Amino acid sequence: MNEPAEPIPVTRDVDWGTAKLLPDVDRPRAWLLTVEGSPQSYVDLDDPTHLEFEYAQRVAHVLDAAAEPDRPLDVLHLGGGALTLPRYVAATRPGSRQRVVEADRGLIALVTEHLPLRHGSGIEVIAGDARGELEAAPAASADVIVADVFGGSRVPAHLTSLEYARAAARVLRPHGHYAANLADGAPFTFLRSQVATFAEVFAHVCLIAEPQMLRGRRFGNAILVASHAELPVAALARRAAADAFPARVEHGPALERFAAGAGPVHDAEAVGSPEPPGGAFSVG
Repeated sequence: MNEPAEPIPVTRDVDWGTAKLLPDVDRPRAWLLTVEGSPQSYVDLDDPTHLEFEYAQRVAHVLDAAAEPDRPLDVLHLGGGALTLPRYVAATRPGSRQRVVEADRGLIALVTEHLPLRHGSGIEVIAGDARGELEAAPAASADVIVADVFGGSRVPAHLTSLEYARAAARVLRPHGHYAANLADGAPFTFLRSQVATFAEVFAHVCLIAEPQMLRGRRFGNAILVASHAELPVAALARRAAADAFPARVEHGPALERFAAGAGPVHDAEAVGSPEPPGGAFSVG
């Protein structure tokens, strides 16, 4: 009896560079997606609830706390990658309606071919610019907006401004949550400006990140969460503290101190997130 062939890596030129799908030797149907050497997504086709990346776990905490367990959500994902978080929502909240906006058509084709969605997932993937699709979305149409958009290793400037934050606020329902994966390091000029920008639009803002990152000891990811409604800070803090790499939730006066002196940025002066130090996010 022939044993199943071992999965082999896939390399393909996509719109924004060279993408690779690398099999995980420890999990039979799990794959790491990289673009230009930077990790973009990790997907286990057999277990969509397995989240390998810490930032994905922290966004999942926001999704888990956004409503009572099992309740379907309407989610708008800005940035698709290998669709890790849409798959997670489909598995944990069956019946959810999800729309994913991904600018890289070649990447969509690669993921569709090699990492297909389960039948009846409720996930719609469209090719387009995240800002443009956000501005075209109906008002009060999303329970959660997840922003995980990187051009290379940087968050694009047009997804960091006050005008962008206002567009997100328009699309969210009154109790909706906005969650963005951001990256920065000391002195946190970019991250502080993002807190100030979203605090200008939303009544409640918090950051989820590892303590060492927030102390400026290393470059890393932070999840910015914003809502017009009071955020489930205690629930988020419990979940983040229980992670393999524990994180904390910065909010209230502590977050105000973190962002002190920073002001909101408009489209005219917006800049993308800083380029990570060499090797910070690269693979191979």
